[in-house]
Amino acid sequence: MKRFFLSRTQTRNILGTFAIMGVVAIITGWAGNAESHPALGDEGSMPDLDGAIGWLNSAPLNSKSLHGKVVLVDFWTYTCINSLRPLPYVKSWAAKYKEAGLTVIGVHTPEFSFEKERRNVENAVRDLNVTYPVAIDSDYRIWQAFNNEYWPAQYLIDGKGRIRYHHFGEGDYGDFERIIQELLRENGATGLNDGTVSILAAGVEAAPGGDVRSPETYIGYGQAHGFASPQRLERDSRRTYSPPAAPSLNQWGLGGSWNVDSESAVLQAAPGKVVFRFHARDLHMVIGPTKNGKPVRFRVTLDGAAPGSDCGIDSAPAGDGEVREPRLYQLIRQKGQLEDRTFEIQFLDPGVQAFAFTFG
Repeated sequence: MKRFFLSRTQTRNILGTFAIMGVVAIITGWAGNAESHPALGDEGSMPDLDGAIGWLNSAPLNSKSLHGKVVLVDFWTYTCINSLRPLPYVKSWAAKYKEAGLTVIGVHTPEFSFEKERRNVENAVRDLNVTYPVAIDSDYRIWQAFNNEYWPAQYLIDGKGRIRYHHFGEGDYGDFERIIQELLRENGATGLNDGTVSILAAGVEAAPGGDVRSPETYIGYGQAHGFASPQRLERDSRRTYSPPAAPSLNQWGLGGSWNVDSESAVLQAAPGKVVFRFHARDLHMVIGPTKNGKPVRFRVTLDGAAPGSDCGIDSAPAGDGEVREPRLYQLIRQKGQLEDRTFEIQFLDPGVQAFAFTFG
């Protein structure tokens, strides 16, 4: 039976704010102070990793070759903001504990169809400076072997090949690192630094703001919600849309000629726009160039004006930018007090593919 992706996505929206480890801790009565952490268990043997269609930064790894190592398996996907924000910690742990016997493996399991392509994963791994081994799990075989359901998800395996701990979602980094330390000591490591890493990340890897009132929102009709253009969303056919004149919070709409399929909207003729009423420090979009790879120019505004100092890393203060590869683009990072704002992105060339909004 094929797993229904919607259940994963709904859970991922929740995990962006609440980590499942924290929920379990409340149920079990764990206080979560600096002197303690959740008890380790035994969740069975580590599944093999032979389901990967390829490997980056390493020859193929398997449970036999990893025996005697403490292993951190991190399930992620490169357009998921909830997967990107833990990356600075995962990268730091990989470097800090490598000599003590920790092996970090990123398992890249895609959400969108373009994330299945090896070239796109290679580009993301390079651009994000991920240097530890990455298994390309485009067929979901490793995901299924772990019975995983979440992005992000981390599993810790001891030197005997047993899964001793898991964590779903963002946060709890200090507690998770202390569990790494305990497993390394259990495996014979000595002289470990008891401190935990301190991260001040930038760009899409930065921690979320404290006032996020807008949810991840998909543009393809398979999971779209909040659509507020006057015209009905037409499936798999070209239609001309008008943007909503006064969208309420978390409503969005299209302007221009678009063809909306199950996972994206593709602009048929330029110009075309997408409008979103949001409340958050950061606004990101998952967007891609034309299907033949031709770049697409864009211009963004906030409440009808250029973003200025509130531009993101992928847009200029005047609002200009360009879509060159399919990925997550940070278009807005506000610097002042937050309030409901109307975001608009106008695409100046046809063929752009718009997949989703995420916030932080």
